[in-house]
Amino acid sequence: MQTQEQEEIEVTRTSSSVGRKLLWTVLTLAIVAGLVFVKMKYFPSTTGDAKGGGGRGGAGAGGKGGKGGGQALPVQVYVVSPTNLSDQVAATGSVLADESVIIKSELSGKITSLNIKEGQPVRKGQLLFSINADEAQAGIRKQEYNIKLYRDQERRQRTLLEKEYISAQEYEQANNLYLTAQSDLQALRATLDRAFVRAPFDGVLGLTTATVGTYVSPGTEITTLSRVRPVKIDFAVPGRFANNVRVGDVVSVTDEGTNKQYDAKVYAIDPQIDPVSRTQPVRARYANTKNELRPGAFVKVNLKLGESTDALQVPTESVIPEASGYSVYTVKNGKMVPQKVKIGIRSDKVIQITDGLAVGDSVIRTGILQVKPGDAVRATK
Repeated sequence: MQTQEQEEIEVTRTSSSVGRKLLWTVLTLAIVAGLVFVKMKYFPSTTGDAKGGGGRGGAGAGGKGGKGGGQALPVQVYVVSPTNLSDQVAATGSVLADESVIIKSELSGKITSLNIKEGQPVRKGQLLFSINADEAQAGIRKQEYNIKLYRDQERRQRTLLEKEYISAQEYEQANNLYLTAQSDLQALRATLDRAFVRAPFDGVLGLTTATVGTYVSPGTEITTLSRVRPVKIDFAVPGRFANNVRVGDVVSVTDEGTNKQYDAKVYAIDPQIDPVSRTQPVRARYANTKNELRPGAFVKVNLKLGESTDALQVPTESVIPEASGYSVYTVKNGKMVPQKVKIGIRSDKVIQITDGLAVGDSVIRTGILQVKPGDAVRATK
């Protein structure tokens, strides 16, 4: 028989074992309940959606986003509508003097007089400088004496020929000497004229480094002379517009330095298209009465070819260049559909579409890199 003390120890062990089992049971239930809560809270079942029976994404076979249950990509669109468009060609050009020449010496010698006031206007025929012409003047005097001698000989030979004292050949020799001397005198006088350099036209003188006493050779540059009223504007347009340019067309010229605009008029068109650049050289003239444009300046030229009131234009960022041309992405029935287009006049912000789009078409202008043909899209403003 167990003693009372042993019975008490046995009861104590039994109570302790029951308590531990109860504690483990409670902990296990708590853990299971926590896992179920997390699963229901953060990982809900999609079985009902797949069968079309309800749930959050229930919107038919694919939910709100269409195929596969994805969300429609929000994109900004531009609705095509008729607009006013000035058909103009933008080009770059240069300002040229109406006439310009480099004044050079044609003889060797020292400058004996200099009448060049740098940057000042001169009149046609005004003396600019002269070269030492003493040698030419001496040669002229000598030749004048020879001519007098040959003339007298020619007269005597003519008298003898009339009396048949000499042959015609002898007279012709004397006459030839006389005529040759006259030609030599004309050449010497022409040389003397080249010693005095005059302005070939009205214009403005450039800078010079020459001074009186400077020895110059033929070809030595002395100064420049330019006529800057009016000035010429040289520019070129793409060859496809060559037939649209006419003599008399007005072009808008913008000075790069001042951003001021001036109206020039086309007066000459090159008959040939440049085979290298495939452009049509054109030249316009501007009065330049106040010396607004200076020769050598860079200008921007806009040539207006016409105006349209029903042109179709889209934002520049909507047009995608491709190897075979250009495309845009349109929205049709909530999906992205690529469309081949042909372009016309373009600017920094818009591009004219000449073929491929119609009024009312929606053209995607944002998110172009994120969408593929057939993707669901949602148009936003």
